Amino acid sequence: MVNPVHLRTLVEVVRLGSFAAAATRLGYTASAVSQQMSALERDTGVDLFHRSAKSILPTEAAVVMTRHASKVLTDIEALMAAATRTHDVTSQELRLGIFPSLATYVLPKILQKPAWKDLGIDLRVSVAEPSQTIQGLRTGGELDLALVYQVGQSGLAWPHTLNRQWIGDDNFRVVLPAAWGIRTDAKMAADHLSEMPWIVHHPGTSDATVIERLFASCNLHPRVVAYSDDFHASLEMAAAGLGAALVPELALLRRPPGVVVLDVPEIRLARNVFALLFNEKKTARVQLFVDLLAETLSNLGSKGK
Repeated sequence: MVNPVHLRTLVEVVRLGSFAAAATRLGYTASAVSQQMSALERDTGVDLFHRSAKSILPTEAAVVMTRHASKVLTDIEALMAAATRTHDVTSQELRLGIFPSLATYVLPKILQKPAWKDLGIDLRVSVAEPSQTIQGLRTGGELDLALVYQVGQSGLAWPHTLNRQWIGDDNFRVVLPAAWGIRTDAKMAADHLSEMPWIVHHPGTSDATVIERLFASCNLHPRVVAYSDDFHASLEMAAAGLGAALVPELALLRRPPGVVVLDVPEIRLARNVFALLFNEKKTARVQLFVDLLAETLSNLGSKGK
């Protein structure tokens, strides 16, 4: 019998192109992912990967299986949730910690979906930055589920006893004042933006450190005219012509007129969004809620481009 956990891992391996990348997304080791894929091959009797010393490539069978795996997983989770509601008509309380961008753009969309009303979750919400939210999980009593983000390999840390699930990426984009006369489709290298006025994160934070290193690697040396950790304030100042800014796509959903969103190939950075929870809290209802988050984030992220 095929293990649904192995199917979920297969989807990530094929999507991301390596065992190591899938392991990072799912919170496993690369060895554990390899073992899961070997077990899936034994269970199905099908070779899923062409393996070499330097790479793994999915076979045609793996690609076909992946196309159907997402629907199968969703159906399994829906059945589990239905079974839970059959035996327990009461709702499940879920104490949720969530960071502001997700609370502003993603959570309200979910609460308006018909699928939300069928979940039977009694939600309690706390909006805070990831470091504060994780503290609520560390104390073991304030929160059941935390939605957090990590920029690069920043200093954010959480207890190893928590279950971690990647739910999506919120990519950063370069935003310029429209008054500068640079078109959205302009081909521009990072070093062309050097010495221009910039609105940047306050120094000393983990996010700022990652961005500073990225800029330095691109030979981009900004002339700082403002410090702001509020992306909406950064967007408004950029629209007024004060300077350029690096802003995640979620915040761009409400970008003001007067800004240009630019694609700079060397500047590739994202807020990796994770769901953290205690294993005993991971019911079918909670998993369906997390899946709704991932689906909604993916759909909204494409609109911010």
